[in-house]
Amino acid sequence: MKKLLTGLSAFLLFSPLHVFAADGALSDTALGNTLPLWSCIPFAGMLLSIAIFPLVKEEWWEKHKPWVVAFWSLLFLIPFAVIFGGHIALEHLIEVTLGDYLTFIVLLFGLFCVAGNISLQGDLTGSPKVNVVLLLIGTLLSSWIGTTGASMLMIRPIIRANKWRQRKVQIMVFFIFLISNIGGCLTPVGDPPLLMGFMNGVGFFWSLDLLPVMLLNVLILLTLFFLIDTKAYKKDIADGFKPEIHPESERVKLHLDGAHNIAFMLIIVAAVILSGVLPTTFPVFSEGLTIMGVTLSYASIIEIIMILASAYLSFKTTKKEIRDSNHFTWDAIEEVAILFIGIFITMIPALLILKARGADLGLTQPWQFFWITGALSSFLDNTPTYLVFFTTAASLGFTSGVQTLTSFIPKAILMAISCGAVFMGANTYIGNAPNFMVRSIAEENGIKMPSFFGYMFWSLSCLIPVFLIDMLIFFL
Repeated sequence: MKKLLTGLSAFLLFSPLHVFAADGALSDTALGNTLPLWSCIPFAGMLLSIAIFPLVKEEWWEKHKPWVVAFWSLLFLIPFAVIFGGHIALEHLIEVTLGDYLTFIVLLFGLFCVAGNISLQGDLTGSPKVNVVLLLIGTLLSSWIGTTGASMLMIRPIIRANKWRQRKVQIMVFFIFLISNIGGCLTPVGDPPLLMGFMNGVGFFWSLDLLPVMLLNVLILLTLFFLIDTKAYKKDIADGFKPEIHPESERVKLHLDGAHNIAFMLIIVAAVILSGVLPTTFPVFSEGLTIMGVTLSYASIIEIIMILASAYLSFKTTKKEIRDSNHFTWDAIEEVAILFIGIFITMIPALLILKARGADLGLTQPWQFFWITGALSSFLDNTPTYLVFFTTAASLGFTSGVQTLTSFIPKAILMAISCGAVFMGANTYIGNAPNFMVRSIAEENGIKMPSFFGYMFWSLSCLIPVFLIDMLIFFL
């Protein structure tokens, strides 16, 4: 298997440049118009592997996951190289790894490390009321320290508070709905799609206009969660499971261990903001290290350095006992790193096709933008999906609305695109990276999470009705 993959990789790198143009110059639009829909089969195979293998061959999947990722990645890259030339294939591989994946995984890694060094200690009993409060706090934090930051900060305290519970899958599922996704809609720091809007001229605080939509969704989902969790809580009590009650003299007041790491988390947030502000304020920061036409900007390099330095200093200044109390391991970030490199590579043709043909979809109404952006963001990376439909809306010739760098977009349409990209990342485990990390950490702590399709049953039954309400109230 290793020899086969090595040989295929060598073929990819050294295949002749014999197609379309001698210098390998072929625009993304031309590629997107040329690529057939069957070029998305490796992406579909990647998603089905994530969905099916853990169900039917779990041990095999855990051992051979990297090889499955490599197989589907090369199944796309090699035909792509044969048809369009190795130079173009290598250029897109570098673009997706250097331009997209590197900053993506560094950010997740930094937040994962820093949050793992913060431990909320004290006597917290996982009752439905306490769980609602914790979910609400995490949801409000998501817009200010990012959905990943809030997820990594809140996941362990919630797991610890509910360790005595037997029925707690619903807690993790609604955690993903609210903290890992919906809560990130109020600022560009909350979720990367909104950061892209900010970099394209949308005001930093414009997304606060999404507050009414977010409040409605949070109110409905927290009410639904409270009803489901109360029913599960009563069953746990009836089955004889009860929280450990300490005597008054032995109770531990709520406190944060490793609280100084909040400063490192804020530095990471600042790094993300700077990566968006510097290139537009000082154009020199948009220049940088260029490899085969792909530029890793100075702003991105500064962001990476700040994040990695924060992660390193966080570890050096925090006692190991705090990580031990969090049951900290590297498994969650390792799984995300392996799976998402395959997702990023295999979704190249889907994004090229969408970028080239997105304007031909005939989208004109906010509700149309809401559902198409959301549906695709459930399976594709929500940042490029947001940019595709942001660009599509900006090209429709509107003369009023929200000012961007190049044109106007009506407020209702921009709200629809933003909500679709941010909210509907909750529809699947792969819709947003924190979803997978929460799932991995929950399973590390003995919580049996739903399968890929099992989770989608939750999202279809709980989220889609809420999104229909959003459409009827805000986007029709």
